[in-house]
Amino acid sequence: MKIFGSNRWLRRVILLSLVFVLSACASKHLEGPSDDSKLSAEKLDAQKRASIRMQLAIGYYQQGQYKVALDEVKHAISISPELVDAYSVRALIFMDMGELQAAEDNFQYALKLAPDDLVVENNYGWFLCLNKREKQGLVYLNKVLQNQSYAALSKAYNAAGVCSLKMKDNAAAEKYFTQGFKVDPSNGDLNKNLARTLYQRGDYLNARFYMTRVIQQDLLTAEVLWLAIKIERKIGNDAALNSLSAQLRKRYPDSTEYSLLQRGSFDE
Repeated sequence: MKIFGSNRWLRRVILLSLVFVLSACASKHLEGPSDDSKLSAEKLDAQKRASIRMQLAIGYYQQGQYKVALDEVKHAISISPELVDAYSVRALIFMDMGELQAAEDNFQYALKLAPDDLVVENNYGWFLCLNKREKQGLVYLNKVLQNQSYAALSKAYNAAGVCSLKMKDNAAAEKYFTQGFKVDPSNGDLNKNLARTLYQRGDYLNARFYMTRVIQQDLLTAEVLWLAIKIERKIGNDAALNSLSAQLRKRYPDSTEYSLLQRGSFDE
C-alpha cells in the first residue's frame, strides 16, 4: 500500500508541523529560575536570544538551508546548553539530511534532558517509524496519545496510523486515523489516509466521504486525484470519474498516475 505522507516532501511538511509546536514551550527548557522564582534580567536576555536563534533555525530549515539552520541551533545551545528544543530541532534537521546516527544522538540527548517531553517523544517516535523501527516508534507515539491535551494530537494519531500501515496492521491504522479525525476533521493527511485505508478494504462509499473532504480543501496532488478516480470507478459514478480524470490530465499530464489512467491500470 502506498501511504500518503511517505514521500520526502510530505515528510518535511509533517516534521515542520511538529517543529512549530516547539516555540510554545521553549522557555520551560531553559535553566531554572532563581530562588525567588523569577528569572533574572540576565536569564531573560538569554531566553530571548536563544528563542531568536531557534526561530531563525526553524526558518532556515523550512527553506532547506540545513547548514545555516544547524549553525543557528549551535548558537542557541551556546546560549542555553540545556535547551531541549534545540536538540530536538537539530535531530529533525539531521534526519532530513539523512544523517540518522546524528539524529538519533540528538533525540536521545533531548530525552535525557526531558524524559517526558511530549514534543520530543512525538518527533522521536516518528523518526523511529520512518526508519524501520515501527514497534519502538509506536511506544513513544502511544505515550504521547495518552495526553489528550497535546497540541499536535491529530498529527500524532496520523503518525501512529502510518506507523501501523508500515507494519501491515491496517485495522490499527484505521483506528488511529479515525481517532485523529475526531480530534481534527480538517487534517488533510488524516482524511487522505482514511480514504486510502477504507478503499483498500472495499468500503468505497466511506472512502469517498473522506476523499470528498480532501478535494474540497483543494489538496489535489496526482496521488489524490488518482485515488479519487479509483474510488469513483468502484462506485460506478462515471460523471465524477470523467471530471477527475480531466483534472488529472490537465494538472499532471506527465505523472505516473496519468500514465496509469491512460493504460487503464487501476489496480497497480
